[in-house]
Amino acid sequence: MTRVVFFGNERLVSGLQQTDAPILRGLIERGYDVVAIVSHHSETRSRKERELEVATIARDHGIPLLLPSKPAEILEQLITFNADIAVLAAYGRIIGQKVIDIFPLGIINIHPSLLPRYRGPTPIETALLNGDPKTGVSIMQLTAGMDEGPVYRQEVVTLRESEDKFQSYERIAQAGTHLFFDCLPLIIKGSLKPVPQDETQASYSRLIKKEDGLLDWQKTAVQLANEIRAYAGWPQSYMIINNTRVIVTKARASSNHSLPMGEIAIPNPRTMLVGTRDGCLSIEKLKPSGKKEMPVSAFLSGYKPH
Repeated sequence: MTRVVFFGNERLVSGLQQTDAPILRGLIERGYDVVAIVSHHSETRSRKERELEVATIARDHGIPLLLPSKPAEILEQLITFNADIAVLAAYGRIIGQKVIDIFPLGIINIHPSLLPRYRGPTPIETALLNGDPKTGVSIMQLTAGMDEGPVYRQEVVTLRESEDKFQSYERIAQAGTHLFFDCLPLIIKGSLKPVPQDETQASYSRLIKKEDGLLDWQKTAVQLANEIRAYAGWPQSYMIINNTRVIVTKARASSNHSLPMGEIAIPNPRTMLVGTRDGCLSIEKLKPSGKKEMPVSAFLSGYKPH
């Protein structure tokens, strides 16, 4: 029986509050001997936050759960598990070569992009921000460089303009799970070899900050609509209306109207438009401070412009 150490929490996008942890569960269900689970924090710190699903699985199956700030801190402990291979899904920490070298078959990473495109921490969000028509998932061999390792296989996933990052994540995660479990037995047997990435095509995603959520009307309507999709959940896209912070949860770009940047227009009881550098942003759903998400028509029924 192949002995496996699992790294990660499977929350592949920022702000995701729950995951089925399909990779970890799949390893257990398929009879792999998961000898340890390594994550990097526990959400029991806040009563409002859910415990990490991988922590629940560890407890339910009697698997040791390790929460080091850096993997190198548990190097000696990892050696004692005598694992054949490690699997990584949304770990969020750099793993050094000394830790990688522990595992005879290396560490296999499920990365949600078509590498070498969008290496780094936010590949799904970055694909949405850039308005890409497609992205995908890569099964790769981990190296000490950030997402630089050779790739076993990839699968393309089409992105839909109507989707936010959580909806895109669901389909990407599903594709990645199927692809991973197709690859894993072949990797263990040694019959599937990884191919080096084309470094000349490499691009990188960046960490997203809380302040990125403020809608900047000097950007185009298309850019802002993409931000709303990419920043769903966290950091959330917001605007200020009547000195109140209002989160915009769904919007689309409209080229049928023209307004000065930042100016709001209400052409009918179901439509709110805001001028941008190019076109208007048509707000479809929003969440005023302290209230639930609502369609723009419900918001406008009580809206009084100042």
